[in-house]
Formats: sequence, structure tokens, C-alpha cells
Amino acid sequence: MTAKPSHGLTALAGIAWQAGEIILGHYADDAIQARRKADQSPVTAADEDAEAYILAQLSKLAPGVPAIAEEETAAGRVQQISDHFFLVDPLDGTKEFLNRNGEFTVNIAEIKGGVPVRGVVFAPAKERLFMGELETGAYELGTKPGVAPDFSQARAIKACKPGADGLIAVASRSHRDAKTEEYLAAYPVKDFVAAGSSLKFCLVAAGEADIYPRHGRTMEWDTAAGHAVLAAAGGSVTTIDGKPFVYGKADEKFANPYFVARGLDEKN
Repeated sequence: MTAKPSHGLTALAGIAWQAGEIILGHYADDAIQARRKADQSPVTAADEDAEAYILAQLSKLAPGVPAIAEEETAAGRVQQISDHFFLVDPLDGTKEFLNRNGEFTVNIAEIKGGVPVRGVVFAPAKERLFMGELETGAYELGTKPGVAPDFSQARAIKACKPGADGLIAVASRSHRDAKTEEYLAAYPVKDFVAAGSSLKFCLVAAGEADIYPRHGRTMEWDTAAGHAVLAAAGGSVTTIDGKPFVYGKADEKFANPYFVARGLDEKN
């Protein structure tokens, strides 16, 4: 693998960073207004403004490549896809955004043949930007609001093998459930870390956690970017029963099965 991210990856990361700046502009507003979508999940102007920016930039970066985005899909505007497309969640963790705990992210992933080959997860309030691609690896970069990121300063990250004394499990801050607790009971878990949004994948990718199971409902745009970062870092995402976790399930309206994300195992 090369020692630095490709231009294609940093181009996606630059789009995600600017979308994060748009979101932070809304985050500074003392009176954030949320509405309920048809599925009763919240949406704000920050989601919509960030998504509009991302989609406009992707159409310039990759003309003709379709993008499936959360708010466009919620509004019934779904593009026809082929083997090559983008998945966009402009503000993953809207509940975290509304609760002002900082654990929300911008997610952009590039999919080829059902596989997330490139992805960016940016947590603007946490000042952490993660990016990964199968060809070059995974990286993290610290950011500052209003200061364009210097991608030459990105450091490579790698998922880790679990310690001999047990695993560190990461679980959703907003969606912890009994099935997840039951699943983890079969593992020697020594500690739990709570996190919001797609940051959970990135904590595993950065070696800060070992396993992240999810039994609740998720959509492809929720997971693709984090999956790309984790896979590039040497980790994996599979269905709960170990099958490949694939993208582009238009017939299922882009809904995901339950899954488990892991760092390195003893074979890696």
C-alpha cells in the first residue's frame, strides 16, 4: 500500500470537511429546529443544506455517477444505480446533533460492485476526520473549524487485535438494545465504549475498540463510509451470521441486515 491517501480520497474528504463547516454554522444556532420525517426520525436544515452541498460537489467530481442520499431518498427522489455509485449521509446522528454532544458525522462512501472502496467520516464537533480506501489504507486527521485541512498531515491508522485480557466493545449511545447485550455476552468483553453515529466504526478502525455489533435498523448510507474506513484499516463488517455485507440493495430500499464490525483477528 502507498504511504498517503490518493487524490480521489482527499477530494471526498474535502467535500466532507466543507459540509461539516455548513453543519457547524447551524450547530452554533441556539434554536435548532427539527422536523419529523415519515419514519419519525428527525431532520434539520443542517441535514438538508449539507446534503445539497455534497451532492452538488459529487456531480462535479464524478459526473454521471449516481448518489443515493438520505434526505433525497426520504423525499422520494432516488436515482437509478449501477455497480458504481455514492452513498451519502450528510448528518449521521441527528439526535446527537440536537442533544449537542458532538457525536454526529458527515458520511460519504464510494461503492463499486457492492463493496465500499472509499469512504470519509468527519466528526466536525469532535475535530476528527477519518478516511479510508482499499488501495491505500485508512487515515485520521485532526481538524479545526474554519481551517482547511492539510491532508499531508494525515496519519495512518490500523485496527488492532483484541488484548489477551478481553475485548473493548463499542455500542450506540442512542440505540443500545437487549439483543446487542445478549450477543456480546458470548464474548470476553472487558470494557464498553458508548459513541454516536458512524464514529463507532472509526473507533474500531483506529484501534480504540475491538467489536461493534448492531441489531437495530440501519440504512446503507448510515454504514458505508464507516465500513470503508474500517475495511481499509484491516477490519471487517459482516452480517451477524458471517455473510458478506453488501451495498446497492435497491429492492430492499437500501435497508441493512443486522451486522457486526470487528478489528483484526488472530489470522491478521
